[in-house]
Amino acid sequence: MKTIYTILICFLLANATNAQERYLTKNGAVTFFSSAPMEDIKADNNQVLSIVDASSGKMAIAILMKSFMFKKALMQEHFNENYVESDKFPKATFKGDILNFDTIKDSETKVEVKGTMTIHGKSKEIVIPANITRNEDNILVKGEFNLLVADYDIEIPGAVAKNIAKKIKVTFKFNHKPYKK
Repeated sequence: MKTIYTILICFLLANATNAQERYLTKNGAVTFFSSAPMEDIKADNNQVLSIVDASSGKMAIAILMKSFMFKKALMQEHFNENYVESDKFPKATFKGDILNFDTIKDSETKVEVKGTMTIHGKSKEIVIPANITRNEDNILVKGEFNLLVADYDIEIPGAVAKNIAKKIKVTFKFNHKPYKK
């Protein structure tokens, strides 16, 4: 009986330790900015789900496309209906690895995050520069990078091609907290 209790306690401790290795945020922030001669386009999304596995340095992100908020309702409508087709492709995802994650300490550290970005049903391998601060209470990941809309088969009609940049600046900030079941 003593052996059964010992095994049970070891099993529970192993599960508790494994759960503490995961850090999560449900309110990560992603902003994209498109600068064009006619008009700048900016949208914010503060409902981004992101998880980091501290035991492996793996990172996953899920973004609901309809959660991007624009200054103008018409821009938001066109974004969802005409460009990213949110009903057909409701989310964008990223799955990858934070390179050299095990070397990151309390101070802000420049790293690269390598993985697969999927937007509009199209996947592409990318490397994203990021700054990470890691301690027992949180893992803060932030940075910015550029995406080409053509890489994700997002078509821009000729009539508005001058209004929308082909390169989009993406800024992100995820403050992950320990995941508790």
